[in-house]
Amino acid sequence: MVLIKAKEYPCQKKGEETMDHAAAMRWLDANRERLIQLSDFIWNAAEVGLLETKSAQAQIEMLEEEGFRIERGIAGMPTAFVAEWGQGQPVLAYLGEFDALPGLSQAPGPDKQPVKEGAPGHGCGHNLLGTAALGAAVAVKTQMEETGERGTVRYYGCPAEETLVGKVFMVRDGYFDDVDVVLDWHPGAINAARNNSSNAMNSARFTFHGRTAHAGGDPHNGRSALDAVELMNVAANYLREHIVEKARLHYVITDGGGEPNVVPDHAQVWYYVRAPQRHQVDEIYQRLCKIAEGACLMTETRYDVRLLSACYNILPNKTLTRLLHEHMLKVGPNQWNEEQLAFARRMTESFEPGQKEEALTNLRAPSELSEQLINDTILPWDEDTTPGGGSTDVGDVSWIAPTGRISVATGVVGQSGHSWQFAACSGMSIGHDGMLMASRILAGAGLELMRDADLREAARREWEERTADRPYRSPLQSDQVPPLDQLKGHH
Repeated sequence: MVLIKAKEYPCQKKGEETMDHAAAMRWLDANRERLIQLSDFIWNAAEVGLLETKSAQAQIEMLEEEGFRIERGIAGMPTAFVAEWGQGQPVLAYLGEFDALPGLSQAPGPDKQPVKEGAPGHGCGHNLLGTAALGAAVAVKTQMEETGERGTVRYYGCPAEETLVGKVFMVRDGYFDDVDVVLDWHPGAINAARNNSSNAMNSARFTFHGRTAHAGGDPHNGRSALDAVELMNVAANYLREHIVEKARLHYVITDGGGEPNVVPDHAQVWYYVRAPQRHQVDEIYQRLCKIAEGACLMTETRYDVRLLSACYNILPNKTLTRLLHEHMLKVGPNQWNEEQLAFARRMTESFEPGQKEEALTNLRAPSELSEQLINDTILPWDEDTTPGGGSTDVGDVSWIAPTGRISVATGVVGQSGHSWQFAACSGMSIGHDGMLMASRILAGAGLELMRDADLREAARREWEERTADRPYRSPLQSDQVPPLDQLKGHH
């Protein structure tokens, strides 16, 4: 595999933009520090999904200052919003996220050092993700305003991506129905535009109900809900052998009862069910529900299940991904300074033996990257649609409208996802520079899509061909509400 280095990319020199993008890029240059400040504000706020009040408000205020119309609290979620500028077709959508992860509080330094022990932190870089997409939306608006072009630019403020809630409910409630094309990105360890998919997923809590009794005096009168949870988990572990190879089952016991001397009459386990295709998740989930029924038969308990959320796998769009790759080449990769490289060198000392090589294997990245501290190249165009192991509610959007995605390096080569290393880089200059690179790529590609009807039609035609015999059906019930009550006491 031949990596594309900064001095080899085939278009103009970094920073030299074509005239038809000039106003957009000038806005990004002029507002560089403003975007960094917004990103750092969200990084410091570090709010978990559906509680991103400060983060959402900060984005809304900036978008309002730039002339966008805001619709707040959409799809039943207080922190979900849509910002819109312009009118008519085409409609270009940018996806933004801003939720943090519980327990990943981390100072922006190369050593593990929580800002506040046990508090949330941006271990997936969503402070960068949302800010870059917002910047691209405003840059496109600025260019269109200067040239008098017609169309609609939207930024979607999407909460709770980590628990796969936000976009699934927004899609179900029709907020993407009139969108022509969608552009998205994710912070990571490499610069790449890939045509790969993701896993579909269900998130569900199984609650068991039994009967209390004195665990020492008369345990025979008790019916243990915790026994049911444990038996369910044992059976689910046996199920792993009999599901498709790339499927995943993860669980945590969220309620194990009160104290050992009381037979628990309540217990709960939270499951994620993942698989490459939506129908595979549905099939495995039904088997998991049968396992819960079996656990009840063995323990003479009963159970109820609450589907918190569910998402589709990403539907790749080669037309849009190739376009993003071309604009990634135009922008060019970041070149890192000595201070950033020293930071990365120090951080790699925290890696476990073989972590860097394993991370590159998981990313299907070339082994040559192991020689880099921070990725300063662009991976070649790759049409591989092999799904990764993770899941995202971007998947549901991609089944409603053609969607293109990229990864941009915002951290150290070898860092794990959802880690303190990821959080640290997301709050300092490595993350900032990757974020600003992503903004330029998304803005340039967005402007080309707004102006090129044939390009939009090619993306739409590809999407229609792939969905013709499998139309999207929301995995949520029509009356299902976002799980806001799950956050009581969650800080």
